Amino acid sequence: MRIFKALFFLLTAILISCNDNKTAYIWTDRPEMALYGEFFNTVQNQYKVSIRYIEFPTASLGRSNSPDLIVASYLKNSSTENNFKSLNNLLGAKRIPVNIFYPRLLTAGRVERNQYLLPVSFNIPALIFSKDREYLLSNQFTINFDEIKKLSRDFNVESRGTYTHMGFSPIWSNSFLLTAAALTGTVFREANPLAWDSAALERSMNFINDWTNEINTSSQAEEDFTFKYFFEPPERLIKSGRILFFYMESSELFLLSEESKNALDFRWIMEQNRIPITEDSVYMGIPRWAKSRQAARAFILWFYNIENQRLLLEYSRTNRINENIFGICGGFSALSAVTEQVYPLFYPELLGRMPPSEHFVQPNIPPGNWVAIKERVVLPYLHDRARGGNAERVIPLERRLNDWIRLNR
Repeated sequence: MRIFKALFFLLTAILISCNDNKTAYIWTDRPEMALYGEFFNTVQNQYKVSIRYIEFPTASLGRSNSPDLIVASYLKNSSTENNFKSLNNLLGAKRIPVNIFYPRLLTAGRVERNQYLLPVSFNIPALIFSKDREYLLSNQFTINFDEIKKLSRDFNVESRGTYTHMGFSPIWSNSFLLTAAALTGTVFREANPLAWDSAALERSMNFINDWTNEINTSSQAEEDFTFKYFFEPPERLIKSGRILFFYMESSELFLLSEESKNALDFRWIMEQNRIPITEDSVYMGIPRWAKSRQAARAFILWFYNIENQRLLLEYSRTNRINENIFGICGGFSALSAVTEQVYPLFYPELLGRMPPSEHFVQPNIPPGNWVAIKERVVLPYLHDRARGGNAERVIPLERRLNDWIRLNR
């Protein structure tokens, strides 16, 4: 990773030496955009792009300090309409056909009738398991909570009051807890800075606690098993037969070693015909104060070409970037033909394995500082509730959020 970051900053320095009138300055939180920019500059000579890495691009955006294009997660919020220009004139049969996108991803970048953001990439959640246990599963694409619980209960083995084998525990992944909360009705949304339905959150946490008590006896039993056996990576525990399932999002799944991928299989998590798209989907947009809009539009038109995305995937593989970054900008391409027809050429495990897009569910709009709130407030709360059970013994989410706000004023 250190070598990759060094490559990013080297390419950034090279790209800055372009003609300003024909240069689009791009802010991004995706380091691999430097490689894409280099490729764009190489294959045509009319325009150039210069890439700058910024962890939270919109936080630095202003009238006097504006790039020509932003490519990042968490761009959609209450200020999207004020921060970005409409891209309607880039969409159409002779420009970027609307039907090449996954429809719900495209809709998420729209405000009323204006398309302010274009989707770049996305991820969805999965469970991994050993290939030799594939016969246990009822569906070749997806798995739901009831089946996870049933197969986990059947897999569990106890000896002298402790588990020696455990199918699955919700506490093994905080990301799973967030996914489960979303699929059982909890919605976190932007509201100065965050709002949620307390009753829905309580139902979600009761669902997790009931899961633990019904399938794995108690949270203490899960903790004891985790402490005893999770000194090895989850994929190794699966291969050895110690556990049955482990939660993993697509951004990690296809970066597993070839040895692991040869021994493991996966199913997308779907509940009530809904597959949640993770909230960190990448979008791109042109800020209202962009100066080199023509160059920015040229890059956008080039980027949303199916053949060009295939070439970017090939270029990433040639430069071994695909060993650290999955797909386009760390996820599935927002272009359905690229994900469904091109990705299997680079990720053979995906051949015929993408679920119908009508099952995809977009998350609600999170606040601009969602990453910090999620990591420091929401996930710790879910973590404690999943392990503690009794809500009265756990610091309430409201108090955690208020404490975080006070500390970050």
